[in-house]
Amino acid sequence: MNNSDPFREARSQTGILQCPFQGENLPMILRHADVREAAKDWKTFSSDAPFRVPIPSEEAVRTMRQLPIETNPPEHTEYRAIVEPFFQRAKQADVIAKVEALIAEVLTQALSRESLEVVNDFALPVQSRALTYLLNVPESEAATYISWGIHVFKVTGGEFKTGNVLEAYLQAQFDRAEAQVKDAKAPATTALTPDDSLFTALAKAAYRGRPLTREEMMGFGNLTFAGGRDTIIHSITSIVAYLGKNPAAFEYLREDPKRIVHAGEEFFRVFMPLTHIGRVCPVETDVHGVKVPAGGRVSLGWASANFDETVFEAPDEIRLDRKPNPHISFGFGTHLCLGAPHARLIVRSLLQALCDRVAKVNVISAQEHVEHEARYERSNGYDSLTVSLLPR
Repeated sequence: MNNSDPFREARSQTGILQCPFQGENLPMILRHADVREAAKDWKTFSSDAPFRVPIPSEEAVRTMRQLPIETNPPEHTEYRAIVEPFFQRAKQADVIAKVEALIAEVLTQALSRESLEVVNDFALPVQSRALTYLLNVPESEAATYISWGIHVFKVTGGEFKTGNVLEAYLQAQFDRAEAQVKDAKAPATTALTPDDSLFTALAKAAYRGRPLTREEMMGFGNLTFAGGRDTIIHSITSIVAYLGKNPAAFEYLREDPKRIVHAGEEFFRVFMPLTHIGRVCPVETDVHGVKVPAGGRVSLGWASANFDETVFEAPDEIRLDRKPNPHISFGFGTHLCLGAPHARLIVRSLLQALCDRVAKVNVISAQEHVEHEARYERSNGYDSLTVSLLPR
């Protein structure tokens, strides 16, 4: 089985793969066109399903609906507008400069070592510290984020953690933010000031003319910390491993920095951290010949769609100059990933820094992370990756 594309046969033959998850036999939609069409059709394939959009579902690890992802239009559109300005901060010059400086600093530390474990000692700190810039909170908060490990809800191997440090952290942040807003006697408003953190912005925000409830604030916070964590970490680690195993590709990027943008998109296509996501059918629905009962789930197979040979020539090949590249690693349609600009900034900055300062990446040891499911196995990042870096 091709662990990078275990869906090829099913995608070609029927376009779906029925796979059991938590007692449900979900049809995974596999073809690029079909996944995009389903992602747009929120009336048939609904996101208004608290806890059941992620696969596996997360009733056991959180107590609130994640916002805005677990809603449909028009609620989704209005909820998304509240937080989108924060996620667009990744396009601002000051945030770009901070991320570039961060990667330069962490890379300097890495170059001073004989060896480096990339997952925990490089990717996790980069992701955690960069998140503080995006959310406009003190960088010291990153120490807490780092302490949570690669995944907020899971331990290595995929089992859910007991307890929930994230919710306790968010409650404390919103307590503090609401006190600050009350002291300032600020009216409920979506207008932001340069000093606002995500937490104070949510404490000030209005939804349909009323302040957000604490549960709504927690829903935004939960998605912010859980949604883009292991995905960015796995992307960073997979890129470092690839450049170590493919020195010619490293040289290709070094020859012309303009190649970095297309290369980043190809890395997003191939190293898709999120295999799929769930949707719920409000009424009984025929999904490519499979009857899904009312209230039953389907899966949108992002990773499969990114390898659809009818869309991508030689999809198993990593072509750093691939153009066009209509990958859907950041989703498609209404729920296009809020964190996409942030992820792109980190990957572009990482590639530029590696090209400028590293002559060679030597892979010392690697333990791939493999998703083991009833009907497929898929390589998905690394549980550990130890390298040595040769400076230029």
